[in-house]
Amino acid sequence: MQAEIRWTPPSGPLGRLTQQAHERAAVLADSLAELRARAADTPPPASLATALRAGDFVALIAEIKRRSPSKGTINADIDAAERARAYERGGAAALSVLTEPSEFGGRTEDLADVRAAVSLPLIRKDFNVHPAQIWEGRVLGASAILLIARALAPGELERLAGECHEAGLEPLIEVRSEAELALAAATTAAVIGVNARDLETLVIAPDVTARMLPAIPAGRVRVAESGLASVADVERVAALGADAVLVGSVLSAAPDPESAARAFASVRRRDAR
Repeated sequence: MQAEIRWTPPSGPLGRLTQQAHERAAVLADSLAELRARAADTPPPASLATALRAGDFVALIAEIKRRSPSKGTINADIDAAERARAYERGGAAALSVLTEPSEFGGRTEDLADVRAAVSLPLIRKDFNVHPAQIWEGRVLGASAILLIARALAPGELERLAGECHEAGLEPLIEVRSEAELALAAATTAAVIGVNARDLETLVIAPDVTARMLPAIPAGRVRVAESGLASVADVERVAALGADAVLVGSVLSAAPDPESAARAFASVRRRDAR
């Protein structure tokens, strides 16, 4: 029998953003039935896991982000659709689209605009805490939904991962500890990410990636997140067995996003499993 995992609500920026997400989701919850009905008329999305497994190079998930709690304003005037097209031309395998409004400058409209602009799999990156956010993501064109293990009680993580599958979406479960990885591995999620940044303190700890990335079970897609500012950083996590990298601030700030994406997508995979 699996030991019960003791869980306390998140603190710091993660706690604040999660609480705000619950408040936004409470408003959206009244539209859950309508969103489910609309999703039935929406074409099935491209598979994130399939895209991240393809090819000989570490797959790039390029992110569209205007600002963040750790860096402040990154690119306030970013045009989501235009940036998405540049990332696609640069060889990105998938895109991460921020929809959190208060501290990341995201908009749900960005997800729909990017879906209309490119054919790549899209991740709805937000503090997703309620089924209505998942179904809204489906209607707006997402392929996958970010689920942050630390932001969700263990039972909620399992429930929302199941809701993703019911909606025809893939969960990208983000972890930072062995306990969180055990919870993620207990789901059927094909994609698991390790975030080097502690969202409660905003401190980046590369040793977390070095410890956790190789521990992700074989057969799951391994994604390295945060702290990836150069091609050398991608090479470092490739040596740890990364199948994909999620690069946000550097790409969002890049004056030539196509060339920047091409550089980050140029690192060959390594068999470190």
